[in-house]
Amino acid sequence: MEDGPIEINFNLGKNGNINTMPIIPQDYRLTLKIVNKSNNENPKYESLGASGFDLRANLENPIILKSLERYAIPTGLYFDIPTGYEIQVRPRSGLAAKNGITILNSPGTVDSDYTGEIKIILANLSKDDFIINNGDRIAQGVLATVLNNTIFKFEFVDEIEKITERGESGFGSTGIG
Repeated sequence: MEDGPIEINFNLGKNGNINTMPIIPQDYRLTLKIVNKSNNENPKYESLGASGFDLRANLENPIILKSLERYAIPTGLYFDIPTGYEIQVRPRSGLAAKNGITILNSPGTVDSDYTGEIKIILANLSKDDFIINNGDRIAQGVLATVLNNTIFKFEFVDEIEKITERGESGFGSTGIG
């Protein structure tokens, strides 16, 4: 493949604004190796602008998630995540808004040195039972860069010398309005 500029795709959005999306040539794209031991379709991005790919339940039998219960749902997926990256496991907005189903420890982090099966810790925050079936889209995965010990080192000091207006104020100290 020739070296050259990255192609930019221009299209008119629904709001009349011009949207741009860089199209990276196939030879330059990062490879994420996936083993799919489920009988579900492979993860994929549903649109050009999608940040995440769907993660599906891999179940022999449906699971009834009762109100305020949690359960680690298997996906049958295993990832070879490149060093310097993580997969963030995030809730699906529709499940949260319509059914009160969310993910504990959200966003969950799948480290690049973890090679086991991805499981999704779903929690039912609604008053109603929720049935999870094989193949249900239960979460989304987002591949993200991380700055870790390949970039940073720790330096242990006696105190933090940096002075800011906020200082040690936290947990709502900046207000809601």
